[in-house]
Amino acid sequence: MVTPELSAMRREYGVVGLDESDAGHDPFGLFDRWLAEAIAAGITEPNAMALATATADGVPSVRIVLLKSLDAEGAVFHTNYESRKGLELGENPRAAAVLLWHDLSRQVRIEGPVAPISAEDSDAYFTSRPPGGRISAQASPQSHVVADRAELERRWEEAAASPDAGTRPVNWGGLRLAPESFEFWQGRPNRLHDRIRFRASGSGWDRDRLAP
Repeated sequence: MVTPELSAMRREYGVVGLDESDAGHDPFGLFDRWLAEAIAAGITEPNAMALATATADGVPSVRIVLLKSLDAEGAVFHTNYESRKGLELGENPRAAAVLLWHDLSRQVRIEGPVAPISAEDSDAYFTSRPPGGRISAQASPQSHVVADRAELERRWEEAAASPDAGTRPVNWGGLRLAPESFEFWQGRPNRLHDRIRFRASGSGWDRDRLAP
């Protein structure tokens, strides 16, 4: 096995910056603008975000999930509540997430508490999923051990043949990460990056700049 020279891998970031006047005072507005620019740039799955959770005693884990909505109440993703992240959030209901748009030399970090969305909102999203994905949500004991691929396929076939095929399981639904802080990172030359942070304060947001 040939080990790549990881220490020598680097790229120079662009000259486009992020100053306070461009950032404004509304992190949701800035996020919407950056997301729209990521979509316009043709970035694959621009709503993919790394989501970090931890057990009650602080053991962390992280995975990629898809951001399905972001409004003034927070960032919504969906999962099996009995998955590893679901169980961890049940005992330690805080999370951190980051979206990376490498081609634009940008990332956004979001941190805050997490709580389930309403059953009605979970139902509405679940019914919008393709039929096969709905059946997979019913069939898969997410994050739990299965014997082999054949067991998964058998469980899927059984779920597909069930009278309840395509209905949302009670242990599957949306979770909302309510931002207490946002950080917007813009890559700059010489690793002198721009980092603008927003922190919730009363009914508004405090904004500051972090050293790279």
